[in-house]
Amino acid sequence: MFPGPLGASVTGRALAEGVWTCEAVDIRDYAHDKHKSVDDTPAGGGAGMVMRADVLAEAIDDHWDPAANVPLICLSPRGEPLSQSLVREFAEGPGIVALCGRFEGIDQRLFEARPIREVSVGDYVLSGGEIAAMVLLDASVRLLAGVLGAEESLTEESFDNGLLEYPHYTKPALWQGRPIPEVLTSGHHGKIAAWRKQQAEDTTRARRPDLWKRYENLTNDLKKENEP
Repeated sequence: MFPGPLGASVTGRALAEGVWTCEAVDIRDYAHDKHKSVDDTPAGGGAGMVMRADVLAEAIDDHWDPAANVPLICLSPRGEPLSQSLVREFAEGPGIVALCGRFEGIDQRLFEARPIREVSVGDYVLSGGEIAAMVLLDASVRLLAGVLGAEESLTEESFDNGLLEYPHYTKPALWQGRPIPEVLTSGHHGKIAAWRKQQAEDTTRARRPDLWKRYENLTNDLKKENEP
């Protein structure tokens, strides 16, 4: 499954150029029986199968060095939400080891025995953690130096400043009776910047009240810090 879509476009080019690397580990290589079993029935009964702690621990210990300070991540719906600030933390770090779960879940004892940080890409359930890991990797890799051509675009994206991104336009100037907003063709950079900021604020306020509240609180805190 890896690199999958990570092997295309800007992430794929960066992978080919050695800006980042990806090593996929087959957990079944650490199974203990001839059937390559990595799961078993849940203790106490119930539906589904549970991934075994002993098998996963051997795979982790063979590819993760605690002394290297590389985060050990498990993609899980019960983890902390993946955010742009968390993505930036991973991008600025030494890399990650991502554990992709399957089946009903993972034996809880593994989380008690290893310093695993659980991360969620959203409030929904996937068939496995591989797609979630690709989301985390794509979001992180694109922040690495040299991956994107226009570095300034990174500072104007949704969530980077706490707001959703402003709307974009391009040619033709008139499409199905809809013109490009006049301010964007005015050549007045100050007015364009002000318009984009206002659009970002209006969109965030309307669509993501949670983000808007956080942005307001942060803005108010900064104002207080700058007061004489």
